[in-house]
Amino acid sequence: QEQLVESGGGLVQPGGSLRLSCAASGITLDYYSIAWFRQAPGREREKVSCISNVDGKIYYQDSMQGRFTISRNKSSDTINLQMNSLKVEDTAVYYCAAGAYCGNTFEDYLYWGQGTQVTVSS
Repeated sequence: QEQLVESGGGLVQPGGSLRLSCAASGITLDYYSIAWFRQAPGREREKVSCISNVDGKIYYQDSMQGRFTISRNKSSDTINLQMNSLKVEDTAVYYCAAGAYCGNTFEDYLYWGQGTQVTVSS
């Protein structure tokens, strides 16, 4: 059964860093465009970043540009999201999703994980 699993979430102080990872069973992530979404309490899910499997292009939401870095690790078939200079407003559940292209909504993707909690607090 196809399944994505996120890891690396946790509690961090403002200004700190976390590295999220997305791994899969039943599919090969290298064959897909992979996105990270997040959803904070009371807010809609939003796309954070995406890396295309077609042309390698990378997308970041404006507020994450320069702070977050998405990357593929082909040897381990994982997708990482390095998050630096974290802010309280980055607190959310972070999800990875795999699809044929970098769509803008969660529903554009074929496979999703259950999410990992990121809490930024002093």
